[in-house]
Amino acid sequence: MTDTLPTPIADYFSADTPEGIAKCFTQDGIAVDERNTHRGRDEILKWREEVGKISFSHEILSVRRDGNRVTVATRVSGNFKGSPVDLDNVFDLEGDLISRLEIS
Repeated sequence: MTDTLPTPIADYFSADTPEGIAKCFTQDGIAVDERNTHRGRDEILKWREEVGKISFSHEILSVRRDGNRVTVATRVSGNFKGSPVDLDNVFDLEGDLISRLEIS
């Protein structure tokens, strides 16, 4: 299903380092996860470093695009309470980068 993802989102899901993920965002990008808002690449990098301490994997279930907004439904499995969990990842794109991501 990753072949239907816009490039910046495919890069986000395939990145294997927090740095690689942070580079998918605009300089002033925003990521919202677990009701916490991370603003700018530096905060996004720190967020992903913390998330990276948990072993998990994504399975992409569906992709829906409406203009520059792309919703990617995923099943996340790993060594965390409540695994597996289905999440919506709502991306706003700005050019070749992600300007906002909200995970719910």
